[in-house]
Amino acid sequence: MTALIGGLVAVALGLIGLGLWWQHFLHLLAGGVPLLLLLGGALAVYLGFEEAKDKFFKKPETPAYESPRVSEAEVEKYKAEVERLKSEIEELKKKQQPKKAAKAE
Repeated sequence: MTALIGGLVAVALGLIGLGLWWQHFLHLLAGGVPLLLLLGGALAVYLGFEEAKDKFFKKPETPAYESPRVSEAEVEKYKAEVERLKSEIEELKKKQQPKKAAKAE
């Protein structure tokens, strides 16, 4: 509630001030607008220069990772080796099971 009252008082004083000092406000505005244009233009020139520099000195992008080329024969060879290793693991597990059962007794 106090913010509402304070806001209303500030608006009323601002309107009275603009009415009393209209000429001073226009002088301030006349001096401020060119300054804002000068600063805004300088910022735009700087950003445009940076963008042009980035485009001019752009490094070529490195290609995405590409997996090595493998022939079908190599794929089949590796699949056969995996199957052989799986069967060896199963045989080793079968050999270990009787030993574990004997230790448990």
